[in-house]
Amino acid sequence: MTEPSIEPPTPRIPPHKRVYAVGDIHGHLDLLRRLQAAIDEDVRAHPGAECIEVYLGDYVDRGPKSAAVIDALIERQASRKAVCISGNHEAVMIDALQSREAFSRWLKMGGLETVFSYVGHRRTLDDVTLWSQWRAAMTPAHLAFLRRLASHFICGDYLFVHAGLRPGVALEDQSREDMMWIRREFLDCSDWLGHCVVHGHTPTKEPEVLPNRINIDTGAYASGHLTCLVLEGTDCFQITT
Repeated sequence: MTEPSIEPPTPRIPPHKRVYAVGDIHGHLDLLRRLQAAIDEDVRAHPGAECIEVYLGDYVDRGPKSAAVIDALIERQASRKAVCISGNHEAVMIDALQSREAFSRWLKMGGLETVFSYVGHRRTLDDVTLWSQWRAAMTPAHLAFLRRLASHFICGDYLFVHAGLRPGVALEDQSREDMMWIRREFLDCSDWLGHCVVHGHTPTKEPEVLPNRINIDTGAYASGHLTCLVLEGTDCFQITT
């Protein structure tokens, strides 16, 4: 007999906390800076709560300023409570440091723009030379940032993750790979998965707000729109640059 699905409850952030969740940035420092300024303005306008910023991954690739985006996030972590989650593009970037084969694959999924943001030129060189130049330009601070990225973050009834969760698998048994890469199995699932899942990874024209999940990847690299989801108590609204 099929077990009945659980009716999604109204999710809630714990008292005296406010969460700002930011979708996929993809190297667009200009959009990130504008959105962070809007977050700061909102914090000033509504003081009193403990504010937590959650960045949902895919900070790099496709856009022109990936290295500067990582600098901005490191700076944000130093000055505010900010949680940075790993996207699949950060995972591939780490792999690309280890082998030329992974590096060549990464270039084809938008990594070339990230390489140019580190090496300071846009000359089309052979992969071996570019790989060597980029590895030499990678700073210890950026490498440490990439290696400490979280798989997910929980606050109250919300779970924040890059791509999603695998339905039917307990949270403690979820794989980091699924959390960074999953699409259809998660997107097609209408079941309550223990939390309202806030995610990116799959671009949509507008934020997608459903009873069991909220997608805030508005395709910044193509649309020019970067979205922040603001959560406090049972309230939920968006700030979009």
